[in-house]
Amino acid sequence: MKNVILSLLYLAILSCNNQELVKKNTEQEVWHKNATIYEVNLRQFTEEGTFRAFLPHIERIHDLGIDILWFMPIHPIGEKNRKGVLGSYYSVKDYRGINPEFGTKEDFMAIIEKAHSLDMKVLMDWVANHTAFDHDWTEEHKEWYTLDSSGNFQPPIGTDWWDVADLNYDIVEMRLAMVDAMKYWVEDFDIDGFRCDAASWLPVDFWSQAIDSLNKLKSFAHSYKRSSTIKIGNSTLTSFLKFFASVSSLFAVPADSPVIVVFFNFSGP
Repeated sequence: MKNVILSLLYLAILSCNNQELVKKNTEQEVWHKNATIYEVNLRQFTEEGTFRAFLPHIERIHDLGIDILWFMPIHPIGEKNRKGVLGSYYSVKDYRGINPEFGTKEDFMAIIEKAHSLDMKVLMDWVANHTAFDHDWTEEHKEWYTLDSSGNFQPPIGTDWWDVADLNYDIVEMRLAMVDAMKYWVEDFDIDGFRCDAASWLPVDFWSQAIDSLNKLKSFAHSYKRSSTIKIGNSTLTSFLKFFASVSSLFAVPADSPVIVVFFNFSGP
């Protein structure tokens, strides 16, 4: 009888442990769901407009119930054809660089480490549709861009964004370079995902490629079954794109993924 009681007790403990494990796995798997996002405009948040000045405010933001920090682009801003004195965040001169006005890579790492210590996630704004006119690619790989009839760089068709040059997603090598740049921030800085600017202007199969590559970088102690279908609610990205004109922004995440969240902005013409 004593052995039976001990066996039942062991099974009860084992069951509780399994339930806690399932709960933990589920929490990891769905951290992006029902989360509250705070968009960080670093230039405007403090008088200094730097990472170091922003750092002490993270705990206060966390206490407001914020789960995710979404940083507007933090890369160096192009100087050629710059709009205004400071330029646009979305005119990216170097996908692997930090805008020196904001601080250093070490300063940004301190932001990420602080956020993670509070169980918050960090997303970067990612501008994949175009680069600044003085990005290195314009000198090294002119063929990676959409060129006009005279062979010159041009902004995205239908816009007056003359501070950015449109990329050509028919070029396989450019796609791979873009994914590698995104992987850099996950591998070296441990960021949790990206909010992707003008995402509907890029081919769907590129996002499938990028998400698949990024999801291989972060791993947990337990494996998860992952689907190759990109989901937006209950719709696939492919079918939902038909309706993007009436939608300003949505979460798009790999199905059953605990790792990378991608925030797509459907803002096409």
